[in-house]
Amino acid sequence: MSNCKDDQEEEKEVLLSIYEADECFKQLDDQTYQYRIGDAGHFKSFLLEIKWGDTYPEELPTISLELFFNKHIPSDIKSSISSKVTAEADQWLGSAMTYTLFEFAKENADELMVDQTENVIIQEAPVEDKVEHVQVAKIKEKKVQLTKAQKRRIADRTDFKGERPRGWDWVDIIKVCEL
Repeated sequence: MSNCKDDQEEEKEVLLSIYEADECFKQLDDQTYQYRIGDAGHFKSFLLEIKWGDTYPEELPTISLELFFNKHIPSDIKSSISSKVTAEADQWLGSAMTYTLFEFAKENADELMVDQTENVIIQEAPVEDKVEHVQVAKIKEKKVQLTKAQKRRIADRTDFKGERPRGWDWVDIIKVCEL
């Protein structure tokens, strides 16, 4: 048992050093790790979660895709990905495999998500017949706050109506010809 804990601590240190600056990697606790495969918001991206048991790496970790991030993926594709990653994990039983499984998913992402289409309608969610009308609040634009000096300069350049005096942008022909 203590040998498994030592292996887990060692693998944890290795994972944290490898994925230190990787925004796709996330450690939830000492035994649960997640990695996002693909670009966020892309229809072929998914989040792979690997959870170690007490006797990991002597036993297979729990591989899960049942996360909110993966709501756009049908359950048959999720189970297909999970079974392929589990088959890969079987080969590495008895050794540290979390990094290997994440890399396997990254390298084979196109093959794993080959059946995923952009316009997937999720059958699992209940369909409602009612259409709810939502009122959208108007966003008020913030007015620019001017200082007294700024207001005074604007007032000096304009007349009492807020318009500039006639000829303010005229060019003095004599001054231009002298140059």
